[in-house]
Amino acid sequence: MKTLSPPLHDCAPAMESFESEVLAGLSTFEKTLPCKYFYDAYGSALFDQICELPEYYPTRTEAAIMQGNAAEMAALVCPDSLLIEYGSGSSIKTRILLDRLPRLAGYVPMDISREHLQRTAAQLAEAYPHLDILPLCADYTTEFTLPPACRPVGSHVVYFPGSTIGNFHPIDAAAFLTSIAEVCGQSGGLLIGVDLKKDAAVLNAAYNDSQGVTAAFNLNLLTRMNAELGADFDLDNFSHRAYYNALAGRIEMHLLSLSSQTVHLGGAEINFEAEESILTECSYKYSLLDFAGLAKSAGLAVRKVWTDSEQNFSVQYLTLAS
Repeated sequence: MKTLSPPLHDCAPAMESFESEVLAGLSTFEKTLPCKYFYDAYGSALFDQICELPEYYPTRTEAAIMQGNAAEMAALVCPDSLLIEYGSGSSIKTRILLDRLPRLAGYVPMDISREHLQRTAAQLAEAYPHLDILPLCADYTTEFTLPPACRPVGSHVVYFPGSTIGNFHPIDAAAFLTSIAEVCGQSGGLLIGVDLKKDAAVLNAAYNDSQGVTAAFNLNLLTRMNAELGADFDLDNFSHRAYYNALAGRIEMHLLSLSSQTVHLGGAEINFEAEESILTECSYKYSLLDFAGLAKSAGLAVRKVWTDSEQNFSVQYLTLAS
């Protein structure tokens, strides 16, 4: 018997929002683009490739932490919880949890890439036929409404893996964690992946892979703007650049203009000088103490931390502070 694809709950931002955010970012003195727009169908597929690269340690390290401690993590989740994953992607690591949580009220994979989300939700419905899969297409940094579950929900547990919290500047990260705390409430919790500070050479290699997949992922943002917003970026005139900014404690990913040029988008002219860059992503790295302080500023307390033996990465469980 063929499994039906779960109905999609669609709260995705309108195309007008995409264009306005892009224009706003490219109009500032230091040009920026929102990293959430990396994830169209092709960008999501490229990111899945990145996660398999030998240089990209976060995914395999986090997965190993999850595999080694999944039973303990699952024990912290009440049987009637609604598990809500922010930026679910292909939900690969999530399966480690789902295999140990047979009595969930439901699972909400939330992603901004509609096509990728629908495909993943269909695969999950087939793999977990007794679990209520409730795919939500949304930008989790904005307001959204959770889809209704078929079973009674006792608590909300948010799963936010992959060190994506590092994509927020610290003041924004605190505000974002505060919004997650509101979703979790008193009876829920947050299971989150947090990348830790380490040798700069390891970090730089992770974002400058030898196969050029990360470069293609970065440049695909320009391809997407050309296709969806009618822009005329010449991809041959831009190159990928990523490096660890030790002073700020973050990886910075840029698109570097190789010449003086003018790009058109939505009736606007955007001028670039040679060597001028667009900041497309930041990825902050934390010490365990620093992240505990960030969590505290959002009204959350760290209840449990799991790391690998070299302390390159951590998975942490947070609840509302008493």
